[in-house]
Amino acid sequence: MNNKILGKLFLCLALFFGAFVFEAHAQGNVDLSGSIGNGKLQRGKTATATIVMDIPGGLHVNTNRPGNQYSIPLKIHVTGAGLKLGAVSYPRGTVKKFSFSEDQLSVYEGRTAFRFTVNIPANFKGNTAKIHVEASYQSCTDEVCYRPRSGEVTLSAAVK
Repeated sequence: MNNKILGKLFLCLALFFGAFVFEAHAQGNVDLSGSIGNGKLQRGKTATATIVMDIPGGLHVNTNRPGNQYSIPLKIHVTGAGLKLGAVSYPRGTVKKFSFSEDQLSVYEGRTAFRFTVNIPANFKGNTAKIHVEASYQSCTDEVCYRPRSGEVTLSAAVK
């Protein structure tokens, strides 16, 4: 009889902690990564930088123009000392209908890449270009949206 009680207790704890871990993952932890050119830049030249957003299965992130006044749009902000950075290009999202909204929404799912240009001035000081990327977004399942989140990543490349 003690084994049955212990077994049920263990099962309850496993389900509770499993749900807790799943919920933490599902609340919108999106991975950000990226690169600048091929990792080697030249002074006086322009390169393309790429930011990659990996959105876990079962989630989507609103695009920068989600199509609903209540949906929080994705915003990506890039800064780099001594560099001239172009505007971030947001790819077109997928338009879908969700149970939590009367409107169709434009969203990103899976792996999505965002690009912008990086101009390295001829008088750039230093041997490494660093770009700080901040993304603020709202992730959702097909049924609910989670609180807005943000993520950061620093991209770097050698300058010759």
